[in-house]
Amino acid sequence: MASEGVVLSATDLNHIEAPVTIRAYLLCAFAAFGGIFFGYDSGYINGVTGSKVFISLIEPAGQTTLTSSHNSLITSILSAGTFFGALIAGDVADRFGRRPTIIVGCVIYIIGCVLQVAASGLALIVVGRLIAGVGVGFVSAIIILYMSEICPRKVRGALVSGYQFCITIGLLLAACVTYATESRTDTGSYRIPISIQFAWGLILGTGLYLLPESPRYFVKKDRIDSARAVLSRLRGQPEDSEYITSELAAIVANAEYERKAIPITGYWSSWLHCFTGSLWEGSSNIRRTILGTSLQMMQQWTGVNFIFYYSTPFLESTGAISNSFLISLIFTLVNVLSTPISFWSIEKIGRRPLLIWGALGMLICQFLVAIIGVTVGFNKTHLNAAGTAVANSIPAVNAQIAFIAIYIFFFASTWGPGAWVVIGEIFPLPIRSRGVALSTASNWLWNTIIAVITPYMVNPDAGYLRSSVFFIWGSLCTCAFIYAYFLIPETKGLTLEQIDRMLEETTPRTSVGWVPKSTYSEEFAKEKVEHGSV
Repeated sequence: MASEGVVLSATDLNHIEAPVTIRAYLLCAFAAFGGIFFGYDSGYINGVTGSKVFISLIEPAGQTTLTSSHNSLITSILSAGTFFGALIAGDVADRFGRRPTIIVGCVIYIIGCVLQVAASGLALIVVGRLIAGVGVGFVSAIIILYMSEICPRKVRGALVSGYQFCITIGLLLAACVTYATESRTDTGSYRIPISIQFAWGLILGTGLYLLPESPRYFVKKDRIDSARAVLSRLRGQPEDSEYITSELAAIVANAEYERKAIPITGYWSSWLHCFTGSLWEGSSNIRRTILGTSLQMMQQWTGVNFIFYYSTPFLESTGAISNSFLISLIFTLVNVLSTPISFWSIEKIGRRPLLIWGALGMLICQFLVAIIGVTVGFNKTHLNAAGTAVANSIPAVNAQIAFIAIYIFFFASTWGPGAWVVIGEIFPLPIRSRGVALSTASNWLWNTIIAVITPYMVNPDAGYLRSSVFFIWGSLCTCAFIYAYFLIPETKGLTLEQIDRMLEETTPRTSVGWVPKSTYSEEFAKEKVEHGSV
């Protein structure tokens, strides 16, 4: 590897990274603001599609709800855009860098927001959400890659969890804004929630312009001096510090090792290498790609976006809730308050136990909601004197709402952040940008599928499953529990380079006890001595 005349070495496992400073922590943490995009865009549509003014914009006069097809199209088209945006972003990030790719995503997102605000009918709303989705895809795919590459290993899980926390903040802000504007009788009832998105793109784009590029991107481009300068800034240490030298040595040696193992010879080669190796080998690229994409699929299968996309119209359709906007706001607040727990638990308990026990908690809650609902809850209503459907048992409905809130607690403190943390850690440097892009695209693909099919499952003019839909989510959470037990490795406390070695030497169920015995830089130095090159 060309290393600009610098010979690097490091053998002390304890000196791979510098102590975490407040400045370094804040530099890395700001990138998590990208989660606001995901959360706000996912959340505001839940309220807007229930706005009477917005419904009158889309539907013929006299119709009080969006049709299943229009609701499905408006909600899911953003996720379709993010799917393609995430796939494209991997190429852009490898060619131009992680930071510029995120900034471009912000610009695309802002353009989509402007089109939505200007809309006076279905067509421009759909086009605007599609374009905004491409921008969200850029940001959501590369922000995880960027954060995983710049964060210190001791707090990487907590900082990347901050991305999920910002998603919940975005959802909460969206819920507050739509709740505040729901009673408006002018176009502000939907234009205000949409236009506020402009601010998120401006803040993140400006902030990222001031942040440094990923040092691992510079190493991949053989710009070792640039990587050293950036690493010095991120860790708050002088460039000639032992910590900077040790960490950079490990990154360079691992990059050299992986270049030999994964020789990238062109554009298509870089994509094809995501699918090379044996399915039975835990460290093979195809196993990592399957792990990343299936983990994001499982996160969507938990059914959480059913709550945040459709809880308002769903709760209204049950005839059991008098103020569905308020209940949706409570769900979002539970989501926000529960996520910070993961900042501590993901580093102290670990990724693997968190995902296993989180899935167990979710499946129990989902099945309880379904069973209560079909026996005495949401599904059991009668008409009052005014001809309005009301619940037969208010306590049963309250119990269902409570268990949905507990389910959100389990998701927000485990699978919400955990899935994003793991996909940022498991890929080797030569295919990392594409691996994370594929995993994020998988999230958005399943997000799109769920957004498309859900109205047909629960709307009164379609499947009208009501509480029975939670049997589906509970069954899928059961799949997530089994999946986590057999396939999720433990990556807590390891550098990205050590995770590569751990995957080579363990299975998911034995990964918890693995400890590094040497560094890549130490082995690289020995190899050079043996070949007489030092």
